[in-house]
Amino acid sequence: MNFDFSDDQKQLRDQARKFLAEKCSPKAVRAVLDGQSPYDSELWKGLAEMGFLGVAIPEEFGGAGAGHLELCVIAEEMGRALAPVPFSSTVYLAAEALMLAGSEAQRRKWLPKIASGEAIGTLALFEGTGNPSPKAIKLDASNGVLNGVKKPVADGAIADFVIVAARSAATGRDSDISLFIADTKAGGVDAKVLTNLDPTRGQAELVFTNCKAELLGAAGEGWAIIAQVLDRAAVLVAFEQVGGADRALEMGRDYALDRIAFGRPIGSFQAVKHMLADMYVSATLARSNCYYGAWALSTNAPELPEAAASARISATQAFQHCAKNNIQVHGGMGFTWEFDCHMYYRRANALALGLGSLSYWEDQLIDRMRKRNAA
Repeated sequence: MNFDFSDDQKQLRDQARKFLAEKCSPKAVRAVLDGQSPYDSELWKGLAEMGFLGVAIPEEFGGAGAGHLELCVIAEEMGRALAPVPFSSTVYLAAEALMLAGSEAQRRKWLPKIASGEAIGTLALFEGTGNPSPKAIKLDASNGVLNGVKKPVADGAIADFVIVAARSAATGRDSDISLFIADTKAGGVDAKVLTNLDPTRGQAELVFTNCKAELLGAAGEGWAIIAQVLDRAAVLVAFEQVGGADRALEMGRDYALDRIAFGRPIGSFQAVKHMLADMYVSATLARSNCYYGAWALSTNAPELPEAAASARISATQAFQHCAKNNIQVHGGMGFTWEFDCHMYYRRANALALGLGSLSYWEDQLIDRMRKRNAA
C-alpha cells in the first residue's frame, strides 16, 4: 500500500506553497496579528480564485471535485504559512457538515458560496470550557427557533452562516441533539469577539435570541453527525499541524546553521543537535499518522475514527513540541516579538484546543480501539 501523494497532488502542493509564499508572508500574518482586521480578506479572495476553498466540494456545487487527499495537501501548506483566514472553520467544519447532512437546497445555497469565497461558515458546538459532549449542549431549539449562547466559536464574528448544535428534546439521550443552520445576516445572532491566544484565528461568543434556523440532517441525529465532522476535521487540522511543525523545524535548523557562538555554528553543539533530532522524529511520526488518516478519510474507511484520533494526537504533540523547541534553539532572541517563533507557538497551542483537548482525543482513541477489539 502506497501512502505517498501522487505526482498530481505533489504538483498541487508546490502550487499552493508558491502561492502562499507570495501572498502569505510572515509580514502578512503579522498585519492581522497586530492590526484591526479579523482576517486577510485579500488572501481569502486569492484562495477562492485558485480553487483551494472548493477543492473537496463536488463540481455540481461549484467546487473542484478533487477530493480529500487534495484538501489534505492544501491544509498542510496552510499550516506552514500560518494563513490568517477562516479556512478550517469554513472548509473543514461547515462544508463537511453540509456535504454529510445538508439537504439538496442547503448544499446548493451554501457550498457554491464557500467555493467562491463569498460565504464564511463555522460550527457552533462549545458552550464554555470543556470537551465535546452531548451533555454539555444546553442551547435550546424549539419550533425551529434557537435561544442560548455558544462560545468559543471559531471565526464566529465574521461568519455568514453557522451550523449550531442544539438541544431539541429532553430525554437525556444523545438523540436529544440536533443540528441547525442559521444565517447570521438574517438577525437573531449577536457576536462578541473573544480575546484568545492566536488573534489570526478569531474566536467569538454568539448569543442566539429567537433566531430562526433550518434543521440540518434528521432530528435527533445531530451528535452522530458532529462525531463524523470532528473526525474529518481532526485529520485535516492534523495536516495543518504537521505543516506548522515542519516549518518550525526548518526555522530552528536554519538558525542553528547561521548562528555563530564560540567560533562555530550552534548547530554543531550536541545539545542543539539532539533538540533538532527530537523535533524531526516527532514531526515524522506525526506525518506517518496523518497519511494513515488521509487514506481513511479519502476512502471513508471503517478505520477512520481510530485513524483520525491517532493523527490528531501525534500532530498536536509534534506541533507543540517543534514550536516550543524552535524558541529554545533561537535562545533569548526566540522569545522576542520581532522573531516569528512566537507566531508558530501561538498557532500550535490554539490548534491543540480547537476540536477538543489532547486528553479528549487520547480517551477517544482508547475507547474506539477497545470497542473495535471487543467486536
